[in-house]
Amino acid sequence: MPEHRLSFKEMCAKFDVTPRTLRYYEYIELLSPERDGRSRYYGPREVARLTLILRGRRWGFALEEIRQWLEIYEEEGTEAQMRNWVEMADRKLAELDRQRAQLEEAMTELRDTRDEVAKNFTS
Repeated sequence: MPEHRLSFKEMCAKFDVTPRTLRYYEYIELLSPERDGRSRYYGPREVARLTLILRGRRWGFALEEIRQWLEIYEEEGTEAQMRNWVEMADRKLAELDRQRAQLEEAMTELRDTRDEVAKNFTS
């Protein structure tokens, strides 16, 4: 039984990405669909890769970080990839913690300033 493949249009619909996004990921060689003439077909490997790419983007990873992580799997296998993933996740979580602290500080300052202005305005 042949493995299931998705067309370009099906891939866009499945992942809710634009054709431009999908073409870009191919252009920068994050995805490598099979080609049949002008048609592109995506097998389980490409579906899995796009799942990981979109998760990585949602978590704030740069495309180059995602590429490097995907290449580790190709070159060194799952165990090395998972070890690297834990390190990347730890770094990203630390970065997000710093950003959250900065955001909370800015929100506190904005609220305090708003309250001060509102108090003076309504007096």
